[in-house]
Amino acid sequence: MMGQDYKALASAIIEGVGGKENINSVIHCITRLRFYLKDETKADTATITDLDGVAGAVYNKQLGQYQVVIGQAVEDVYDEVIAQLGASYAGGSEEDTETTDSAPEAEKPASFIGWIKYAFQLLIGTITGSMIPVIGLLAASGILKGFLTLFTQNLHWIDPESSTFIIINAMGDSAFYFLPILVGFCAAKQLKSDPIVVATIAGVLVHPSIAALWAAPTKGMPTLFNVPLNADLFGLPIHIPQYSYSIFPIIFAAWMARPVGNWLKKHLPLAVRSIFQPLFTVFIVTITVLVVMGPVISLLSAGLAAGINWLVTLNQAVAGFVIGGFYQCLVIFGLHWMVIPIISNDIAATGHSVLNGLISFTMVAQGAGALAVWAKTKNENLKGLSLAGALSAFAGVTEPAMYGVNLKYGRVFWMSNIGGAIGGLLAGLMKVDMFGFTGSLIGFPSFFSPTNSFNIWAFVIASAVTVVISFICVYFWGFSDSDLENARQAEKKNVFKDAVE
Repeated sequence: MMGQDYKALASAIIEGVGGKENINSVIHCITRLRFYLKDETKADTATITDLDGVAGAVYNKQLGQYQVVIGQAVEDVYDEVIAQLGASYAGGSEEDTETTDSAPEAEKPASFIGWIKYAFQLLIGTITGSMIPVIGLLAASGILKGFLTLFTQNLHWIDPESSTFIIINAMGDSAFYFLPILVGFCAAKQLKSDPIVVATIAGVLVHPSIAALWAAPTKGMPTLFNVPLNADLFGLPIHIPQYSYSIFPIIFAAWMARPVGNWLKKHLPLAVRSIFQPLFTVFIVTITVLVVMGPVISLLSAGLAAGINWLVTLNQAVAGFVIGGFYQCLVIFGLHWMVIPIISNDIAATGHSVLNGLISFTMVAQGAGALAVWAKTKNENLKGLSLAGALSAFAGVTEPAMYGVNLKYGRVFWMSNIGGAIGGLLAGLMKVDMFGFTGSLIGFPSFFSPTNSFNIWAFVIASAVTVVISFICVYFWGFSDSDLENARQAEKKNVFKDAVE
């Protein structure tokens, strides 16, 4: 479809929805044109569906949108529709456009449990919505990192000490290391904060000097519940965690920047607003994140890490079941970072890590879940996204699969975790151990044991069981194309925006 002229298709769609006079505005998501119509009954669904280039059409009553399914060419068709309608009809993409007043509010829950569920769905919707624009980049980076691991650790084609390795590794690592900046920019557009201000705040979090505080030795420092207070702010001891690779602190910052920026806009003189509004917003929000969010996440992570380590020591099979079923929940909120030092210490001190071996199967499970979506969906855009996510997860990077597919269609995530739990249980029963840091399927060399030849076969068996169970659970009970209608889009319902408004 490269270079295709979409004028005729755009014209036919406009006519099919009742003409220009029946349109209030139009936006688009990754596959659909979404019209806000004055009278939805004037839209001719049968005629629109029969158009060459249209995969379907439906009126979503809850959102007040008439949706025309285009696929990967949606941006080209949207541009042509706006060219014919005029710029005043443009609403942009769903990633950066709020639901307009013509879209009715979602029904609010009536019970306390209902509110808990509702809030969790809004939170997940906010996270996945903020991640959607960068998922393709993360998937590509994850696959590149997987190939680099293969070429260095397995095939020995690239010397890990060479400048070639350093350059390619930087290509694969950049999107993850600077993830807070990318996500902060996208989240700010979604939450109606200033994207440049929020990206600047994210830049503070991943600044080399801040990263150096986290990486510096902590021996002898005061601690709070075993979390080292490795910095101070105006004399107040605080903990600086690892902010690279994280997303939750910067999403919180994007939410907070909106009311802070709006308040400053109302109270600062116009003559100094352009300078002091971003200055004070960056200062206030950054301080809040560093003093509140960072330490809170670190304390939660430390407690969870201690509990996980205790469980592994107590019973490896039970630990495998629990870790396999729930570990990726920690990844969602960045609570897994305090587990990494435990793994690093295990490998440095003993040359192996049982805990890392069990975590590896959670990556395999999420990849298998995304692979099941690829096998089942008829949506070409989702096929590409889910396959890339699966390959990335099998290469040891689960974020593209999780944020792009599995969490967005919530049952996929939980059905995948069933396979992770069973695979982890089996791995625990077989006493699987791991002798390297790289996990998932790409990390199979890490499971060759110098003393136990069965360990690699135990890994293969547990991995195969994980893949089969996760795939079957998702394929039959975790996903159908009807779920595309119900995908949690953060611009539709947003816990952070609701809290402000």
